[in-house]
Amino acid sequence: MKFSLFAHMERISPDQDQKQLYDEFIELCKIADRGGMHAIWTGEHHGMNFTISPNPFLNLVDVARHTENVRLGTGTVIAPFWHPIRLAGEAALTDIITDGRLDLGIARGAYSFEYERMMPGMDAWEAGQRMRELIPAVQNLWKGDYAQEGEFHSFPKTTSSPKPVQQDGPPIWVAARDPNSHEFAVANGCNVQVTPLWQGDGEIQSLMQRFTEACAKFPQTPRPKIMLLQHSYVADSAEDVERAAQELNRFYCYFGAWFKNERSVDQGLIAPLSEAEIAAHPFYSPEAMKRDLVIAEAPGVIERLKTYETMGYDEYAFWIDSSMTFERKKASLERFIKDVMPAFA
Repeated sequence: MKFSLFAHMERISPDQDQKQLYDEFIELCKIADRGGMHAIWTGEHHGMNFTISPNPFLNLVDVARHTENVRLGTGTVIAPFWHPIRLAGEAALTDIITDGRLDLGIARGAYSFEYERMMPGMDAWEAGQRMRELIPAVQNLWKGDYAQEGEFHSFPKTTSSPKPVQQDGPPIWVAARDPNSHEFAVANGCNVQVTPLWQGDGEIQSLMQRFTEACAKFPQTPRPKIMLLQHSYVADSAEDVERAAQELNRFYCYFGAWFKNERSVDQGLIAPLSEAEIAAHPFYSPEAMKRDLVIAEAPGVIERLKTYETMGYDEYAFWIDSSMTFERKKASLERFIKDVMPAFA
């Protein structure tokens, strides 16, 4: 099983300097590259200081200047916000600049906060349909001389300019959850990204089952790769485990608040949650975080990841976003590289 880093700039206070946050993001990427991780993934989000990344291609081009070996992946671009000609061209140019290191992750998006600002009136169903139209279009634009009469985008014969370095284009990864999205990915020759979010090992097993069933429906198609994205923290003590569980519980409470899109947002920051609101959350708690996320000292992390490897996951993405300090993120990542990864060599 290969290991990668999934990271963004995170800003939870107006006192945090954005340039410093970006420099810290780059430093984590450099650590991942020096430590022998397989890839770095970063996504696309708009208007949200909680996750800052308005164009992941910009980030990845810069990360390429600071690294030597890691693959560079969008985790993910939000399909409905892209015209297929633009996405095909920008991805291809990024592939050229990064010497063929690009992986292109694509999703329908998750936050209604973004939908109502970028595509007013669009719901999650339409976003998914847009993704299903976008991906084959990008693949065909890389081949060249492709015309489309689609539900969402129509255009005369066009070729991606430029074309990517990698033969047949960068590998495409589809963020999948329901059986239909797994089947779409497999049928279209795409790899699959999955995340259980806070839902634990039962959901991780279920996601693999959906992937396996999708592969079985297309026996003539080579089995694609599947990556598991999971919040992770490698602790240095039992006390550190407890602290990390508290921090990730707070993170998920804010994640849930952004997802519900019911609180006021000022200057890109959501209205703070009270300690009482955090404590009263119906299904987030420090105990649930310890049970359902990968939060443990190194031996416990290894044991958990061996289970995922046995299930059939090809890649494990260390999701470092957590609203923790840079120092704590850095220490956890370094312990992961030093104390966990060698067990899978």
